[in-house]
Amino acid sequence: MSERDFVPLGGKQIWQGRIVGVREERFRYPDGEEVAREVVTHPGAVGIVVHDEEHVFLIRQPREAVGEPDMLEIPAGRLDKPGEDALPAAQRELAEEIGRAAEEWELLRTFYPSVGVNRETVHVYRATRLSEEHADSGENERIELVAWPLSDLDGAIAATKDAKTIIGLLLLREHLRAG
Repeated sequence: MSERDFVPLGGKQIWQGRIVGVREERFRYPDGEEVAREVVTHPGAVGIVVHDEEHVFLIRQPREAVGEPDMLEIPAGRLDKPGEDALPAAQRELAEEIGRAAEEWELLRTFYPSVGVNRETVHVYRATRLSEEHADSGENERIELVAWPLSDLDGAIAATKDAKTIIGLLLLREHLRAG
């Protein structure tokens, strides 16, 4: 056991909302020190880097939490159905947010967006070979579809502040360069 290893000691729920919760978790390190950490719980999320031969399909939507009325993002959503796996969630979100289905799916990366306080896991997929498919999310989402030129991925990266979008577009750029 290294000095960085720790043993979870359990915790308690402090607050639970519709999407996230907060727990106080306790941990013990090999030297005997015990620490408490506030941890945000989240069911997880998916993001989809979706493109054809000419465009990467992005969305603009208001993000009230950060005061942005038109954040540029890849289509994305929560794993909000009990027991839902990431790929079916990504397929559902793609139909709900931009009215598309994809024949080919590739998991590009799974990551933690904020490891200091948040337990959320984000799965970023690449979706290609598109067709139309519509689904209703049941939510009042204010989404504008943006067909961004695939030849200007650097411009799309520069135009967003959203982490999952930056990560997804950088991975797409790397994938396209590798050929």
